[in-house]
Amino acid sequence: MNVLWLFAHPEHRSLNAALRDDGIRALRAAGHEVRQSDLYAMGFKAVLDAGDYAGGDADRLLVGDAQEDAWRAGRVSPDIAAEHEKLAWADALVVHFPLWWFGPPAILKGWFDRVLVQGLASKVKDAAGRTRRYGDGGLAGRRALVVTSVGAREASFGPRGIHGHVDEVLWPLHHGTFFYTGMAPLPPFVVYGADRLTREEYPRVASGLAERLRDLWTTAPLPYRPERGGDYDEELTLKPELAAGETGLTIHRNQPPDTPPHPPASPRILPTPG
Repeated sequence: MNVLWLFAHPEHRSLNAALRDDGIRALRAAGHEVRQSDLYAMGFKAVLDAGDYAGGDADRLLVGDAQEDAWRAGRVSPDIAAEHEKLAWADALVVHFPLWWFGPPAILKGWFDRVLVQGLASKVKDAAGRTRRYGDGGLAGRRALVVTSVGAREASFGPRGIHGHVDEVLWPLHHGTFFYTGMAPLPPFVVYGADRLTREEYPRVASGLAERLRDLWTTAPLPYRPERGGDYDEELTLKPELAAGETGLTIHRNQPPDTPPHPPASPRILPTPG
């Protein structure tokens, strides 16, 4: 299988860089092909602007329309086009970053903003003209695994932890980016207490990551409810008989955590311009 490792950390001597290197070695040792986008090393531009999508309206930047027009015409900037080629190649993404201010570094957010263009990842239509999203979309058929580190202890990111449950902290990425565009989001690999991790403890963490990567094709995705699964009404609100009386993000999960492993992802197909 083909894995794109999307890495966002500025320090090549960091814990995350060591885990990245060991993780890629584990995947290759298992016979998988791996390509990498090391965003800081690449000097990847984080800020979306009109120069990314040449040939659009000179008076006003309508981001979605400019993205789709440029993508269909083959006019996206070269750095974006290179990432599109990697996405077309990949069966799975490993999205690896330190958790800063409860989100990814700005350079990684910029990758999502600039690369996941309208027409390719979002606002993709089916044969009936309906928008494919939340369980379907332009990136359907791929799996996505978050690898991240936090300084806090695990309990403080638990169900009653002061920082909020890690599943809800990562909701914008898992549900709003991966699931929205059709990718299958997997349970994250989180290194807690990263600032206090010793050299003696590192092999245990690296081994845990290698184990997760071995299961990349069989781990059950997070059990989010697909938009077209019949659970939502015409206002995209969960039907009242489901999770009756409950609110919050957990109502959008439709299976218990111990669901049997999901089969490997089907072959991925990116929409083509034109």
